[in-house]
Amino acid sequence: MSQYQRYFLELTYEGTRYHGWQIQPNAVTVQQKLNEALAILLRHPVETTGAGRTDTGVHARQLFVHFDYPDSLKAIDLVRFEAGINALLPIDIAVKRVTPVHPDAHARFDAIKRSYEYHIHFHKNPFKNNYSWLLKGNLDVEAMNQAGQIIMEYTDFSCFSKSNTQVKTNNCKVTRAEWVQTGDGLVFYISADRFLRNMVRAIVGTCLMVGRHEIEPDGIRQIIESKNRSNAGTSVPACGLYLTEVKYPYL
Repeated sequence: MSQYQRYFLELTYEGTRYHGWQIQPNAVTVQQKLNEALAILLRHPVETTGAGRTDTGVHARQLFVHFDYPDSLKAIDLVRFEAGINALLPIDIAVKRVTPVHPDAHARFDAIKRSYEYHIHFHKNPFKNNYSWLLKGNLDVEAMNQAGQIIMEYTDFSCFSKSNTQVKTNNCKVTRAEWVQTGDGLVFYISADRFLRNMVRAIVGTCLMVGRHEIEPDGIRQIIESKNRSNAGTSVPACGLYLTEVKYPYL
């Protein structure tokens, strides 16, 4: 029986041209392009498992995936592997490193922290198209940060989850939810042990309700406790969202 070595692959991509990470019928995805490139390079069918899934148009500065391959690659081959896979991948997808790991290591289940950023700018800028959301109007950033502090008091985020998503639990431990002003906009930083589908974009939309004084910061408590998605804010566009970090206890 063949022995398999498991590898972790660190990936970064610009998601504008893709229908998200996960393979879908009749749509081009990041996982599809990666699997195709791996199969050509390794001359063997390869299935990858990602740390999570990003939706259409969402970017990733860091995403880890794992895959198994028979006959362990030697250390010197890992350098050639990185150059080879990047030569085969499209210009908007890149592999940063590949690391041999324990056979039971799992890119999704072993992740202990994930971080996202959401970028907003207030003045038209053609160089920010597809990378930030153009928003008009003034926002009360202090109130939005008060809402962020309240979010960290809760664990059940059913109200921010996409409807009809089948997961075992809607509980997440949020460790950061902070708005930071930039030269011409805002960046929302959020970290948690896990995220629900559409959760970050729904949280941003709800914080904007606070920033526009449509609700008070404390009003976010009622929204969260309702566990009803229709009570939360509208999901903001995907273009401003970045998966920025995935952490593991052994990397």
